Parts: sequence; structure tokens; C-alpha cells
Amino acid sequence: MHRLNMKILSSDHHSQQRAAIADNESQAQKSRADLQRNEALIRDGSVSRSDLDITRAANSRATAALAQAKAALEIARQDLQTVIVNRDSLEASVENAKATLELARIDLDNTRVTAPRDGQLGQIGVRLGAYVNSGAQLMALVPDTVWVIANMKETQMDKVRIGQPVTFTVDALDHLKLHGHVQRISPATGSEFALLQADNATGNFVKIAQRIPVRVSVDPDQPQAQRLRPGMSVVVSIDTRVVTEEDRKGG
Repeated sequence: MHRLNMKILSSDHHSQQRAAIADNESQAQKSRADLQRNEALIRDGSVSRSDLDITRAANSRATAALAQAKAALEIARQDLQTVIVNRDSLEASVENAKATLELARIDLDNTRVTAPRDGQLGQIGVRLGAYVNSGAQLMALVPDTVWVIANMKETQMDKVRIGQPVTFTVDALDHLKLHGHVQRISPATGSEFALLQADNATGNFVKIAQRIPVRVSVDPDQPQAQRLRPGMSVVVSIDTRVVTEEDRKGG
């Protein structure tokens, strides 16, 4: 909008100056014609010397006025170019200021450590005012949403399906009974994800039932579930009699 207004104003100003030049050119042409006519008439005495001097002075004034109008137009063009250059420089300064402000906002945001989710602080390994390195663990965050990992024997997994209801008791809460549902079944046994896996290089083999982690979500609207803490021991019972949508599709 500012650039458009500037163009309109400069166009109007130049139009006025060009009109002034056209008027001065007309006056200059008339004064030259008058001068030429009087110079021809003075030879036969039709025009006095004083009239000729007046005509010459008028021609000089008209010529000077025309030159002045042309100079004013050129100055206006130069002034407009200077304004355009200054405007572009100011616009670049504004963009640079915006970029500086955005960097300052980023730096300000980096002064605050935001947790990835809601929860409670557990172990805190840093003190106020201490210097920390990038990637260092500062504290442990215990999320508000808790779940149960039931390490089921592989011999118990035949009828376990996602969505089946689960009942579990919590040892630390005087065997409090809570309810949930099977949310996820691990794609492999727990030993496959162990840091040190068993290596049967000797050829001796003792069959041991493997454990498959089953994640159980805790049903909402259970006030006592807020007392659950990570690491508590529970006893899980899955109702495998419930037919799930997975069984219906398979049948």
C-alpha cells in the first residue's frame, strides 16, 4: 500500500511538472516568434528599439523558465530514485530486525526446559545454578498415565487377544483390585530384547518357557488407580473367554 501510494504521488507530481514544461515551451516558442518578427520589422522602422528590447527580454525569461522547469523535473526524478533506494534499505532493515527478533524468541524459548508430557518429577540429578552439558539427563519424569506390563508365559498366550478385559491386584496397596484391558502384545519374547541374549553354542538345551510382555491399559474412572506407581508388583488375570473383534474376523 505504501509503495502504491508513493507511485501515485510521484506520478501526480511528475504530471504537474511535465504540464509546467509544456506551458513554458509554448511561452518560449511564442516569445521566439515575437522576437523574430520584431527583428524583421525593426529594419523598416515598424517597431521601435525599445519594443525589440522588451521582446528580447521576454524571450530570455521564457527560455530561462523552460530550463528551470526541466531542471526541476530532473531533480524530482533523482529525489524519487533516492526515496526508492532509501525505502528498499529501510525494508531490508525491517526484515533484518524481524529475523533478529525471531532469533531472540528462539533463544528465550531455549532457556525453558519443557517436559514432553504431563507427570511428576522423580529423581532429580541437577541443582539450581549448576552447569549442564547437552544431552545430559537432568531428571526423571513419571507420566500421569500408567500401564501394566504382564510378562506372560508363552504357554499362556494361545487365547490372549487385544481388547480382552484384565483384572489385576496390587501387592503394595493391600492387594487392591483394579481393572484394565489388553492394549498391546509384544512381537517377540522378552529375551529377544535383552541386553545379553542366551547363546546356546555348546549344543546343550534346556527348554524354559519364555515370557512375552503384554501391555495392559488401566481403565478410567478408578480413583484408586491414582495410587499406582511405576515399579509396583501386580498379579494379572486376563479373561480369555471374551471373544474379540480379532477372533470374529478370524472365524
